[in-house]
Amino acid sequence: MSPPEKSPARPLVVVTGTGAVTGFGWGVAPLFEALARGARAFRAIGRFDAARHRTHLAAEVPAAGRPLALEGMPHADAFAVFAAEEALVAAGLGRRELGPEAAVYFASSTGNMVEAERFFAELAATGGRRARAGLLASQPCSGPAEAVARRIGAAGPSETVSAACASGAMSVARALDALRLGDCDLALAGGSDSLCQLTYGGFNALRAVDPGMTRPFREGREGLSMGEGAGVLVLETREHAAARGAAPLAILAGAGVSCDASHMTAPHPEGAGAVRAMRDALADAGLRPDEIDFVNLHGTGTPLNDDAEWAALCAVFGARAREIPVASTKALIGHLLGSAGAVEAVVTIDALRSGALHATPGGGPPAEPPSSRTPVRIGLDGPLVVPGARYALSVNFGFGGANAALVFERAGEPA
Repeated sequence: MSPPEKSPARPLVVVTGTGAVTGFGWGVAPLFEALARGARAFRAIGRFDAARHRTHLAAEVPAAGRPLALEGMPHADAFAVFAAEEALVAAGLGRRELGPEAAVYFASSTGNMVEAERFFAELAATGGRRARAGLLASQPCSGPAEAVARRIGAAGPSETVSAACASGAMSVARALDALRLGDCDLALAGGSDSLCQLTYGGFNALRAVDPGMTRPFREGREGLSMGEGAGVLVLETREHAAARGAAPLAILAGAGVSCDASHMTAPHPEGAGAVRAMRDALADAGLRPDEIDFVNLHGTGTPLNDDAEWAALCAVFGARAREIPVASTKALIGHLLGSAGAVEAVVTIDALRSGALHATPGGGPPAEPPSSRTPVRIGLDGPLVVPGARYALSVNFGFGGANAALVFERAGEPA
């Protein structure tokens, strides 16, 4: 089957800069270095007391390395601002005021909820008499996007997507649409979330966490591990980038979004919505499934997600699902909720550029999904070399059945 024809009038959208904050530290450099050696960012959580929970681990962003200029800023805002400024510097734009040419399309699940929790803790401790109202200043989910817009003077559109764990990828898809439609010349797309007791306790109550470290696609896996951080991509049309002499890191070739319309928390057992999102992303990019060189999976490590995702891969790629290289970034940095898709997009671009897809550590033999006795091709003990890789798919799914898929194309010669 031949791919759908691309519209000749549709501008090509490129990635010219990336930034990230994760449990490995502040910046893309510590993230890429740790992923290359298969390190894991999990340690005992220090932000609040997790003693009563099923798990006590998380990929918490270390305080060391946080710029003094961001001290006192709510966690999710600080992550977002750092990642945005790093991406802008990488794109050759520096930390200057961008004005009406720039838009911000961001994602968040709980935003700065941890600061709101501190507000109510102070209120309870004083019998309702006193608490710092400033802790609520950036509590809405739109807080990180607004903080970024203020910091860089982005006076164009500013939107926040909050669709659970698919939010980060959806924000990138929304930016792609805006650039194609001419709503902006340049967009910062990404997401930011910080660890808070609400989500930590909630996932523990659902028994969706692994008591140890998450082990996606491994036998005996019990669930996810939580993390926090931010990921940001600078997106612009190829013409806009060329006019200022910027070299693209990658091309954002296509995107697809969907909803399972099935269950409040569980994915559709056959991954029906995920299949739709992946197929739509491929059609948007004008590609056939056999042209995708690797997939960065949602890969939470919950049995329900892993099995549904495997079923979706089989539906989209057929027998090739057993051969296509795949990885789960969450095995190393945890589940970053609303920012997961944005950070994983950054990782996917780096894998395209380096020609290596990071390992998915966890220990134990690979799981045998119920729909096939052959496990997916995943780097269990080391990275998978993907020389000459041109196209990659990054997928994310969330509560409520939200699904998003992004297709990236390598810019320039292979590694």
